[in-house]
Amino acid sequence: MRLGKKFNLVGLDIGSRTIKAGEIVEGKSGPTLKSFGSIDIPPGTIEEGNIVEPARVADAIRQMYKKFGIKENNVAISIGGYSVIVKKITVQSMEEEELQETINLEAEQYIPFDISDVNLDFQILGENEHNANQMNVLLVAAKKEMINDYVKLIQMAKLNPCVIDIDAFALQNIYEHAYLKDTTPESEEKSAGGGEGESVALIDIGASKTSLNILKDRSSVFMRDVSLGCGQINQKIIQMIECTPEEAEDLKFAPDPEMISADDLREIVSSVVADWCTEIRRALDFFYSTYPDDQIQKIILSGGGGNISEFRELLAVETSADVETINPFAGLYVDPDKFDSDYIQKMAPQAAICMGLSLRKADDK
Repeated sequence: MRLGKKFNLVGLDIGSRTIKAGEIVEGKSGPTLKSFGSIDIPPGTIEEGNIVEPARVADAIRQMYKKFGIKENNVAISIGGYSVIVKKITVQSMEEEELQETINLEAEQYIPFDISDVNLDFQILGENEHNANQMNVLLVAAKKEMINDYVKLIQMAKLNPCVIDIDAFALQNIYEHAYLKDTTPESEEKSAGGGEGESVALIDIGASKTSLNILKDRSSVFMRDVSLGCGQINQKIIQMIECTPEEAEDLKFAPDPEMISADDLREIVSSVVADWCTEIRRALDFFYSTYPDDQIQKIILSGGGGNISEFRELLAVETSADVETINPFAGLYVDPDKFDSDYIQKMAPQAAICMGLSLRKADDK
């Protein structure tokens, strides 16, 4: 899923409600935020990862580039959802070149799609802990149709798609960069990373999809995508007061909503985040059934749901873990004369995936 030569890329996160773009360069003060911006797209233009109206989405990307003065045309994008399978498998130990030749046969027993309909990639993780003659491999499969749709979209926006990543991997990239490295002198952030041997759950709550990635010793050991997100709050608001999707989006985080009572809005948010916690708890229980000796000590939230304080508090109680919202700009120099600090702070949770993508190079693995 890699194209082109090595150069800096703009990370482009194409969500079902908002598109985000970020660019990191090496500056005098270390890793530096060069550009960042976001733009909303109309409801229904992207549904469950499927691009319903590519022309409108491409036009929105071009508008965002113009509004925020982004010049770099080489981009990294990511995909997720049920058209993507990420699985850790065990195979007989062999060289990477040999596995490249046999990966289709190995993958057939794990992929619920016709193998001819998917693009495959893999990463050798190392020797299997239980059998020295075997090795662990991270297998990634994505439907060719989805990949082709996103490539065509980027080209329609007059950009060059250089890397196609997975949402959960992009989130892991920015988590490691922001929290598992020394931060810059300009940043006052302290490390939120788990210690050696600890398990950390990265959870991204988007508009219609939630991605879960559990790390142990910086390696991903469990991934799952769930069809839930902030759009559920919007839907309940619409059902209650018969407003437009755009009005519901504005009301969702309004400090003093006019079209709905504060009590009704709180009740809607409470019921939705309770459902989120139930689904996340089920996913974690499945993880514990596979890794009974591990305990998740820390949960890092991103996406629009990371801004909901009630969700953070309830999830901490439900999971007995420390829960906090990611700051993907930690470890970066952010010029206060170039970027509005209130906007950066507000958008930080939603910026995680695009900032993780911006760390990619076109020729890395």
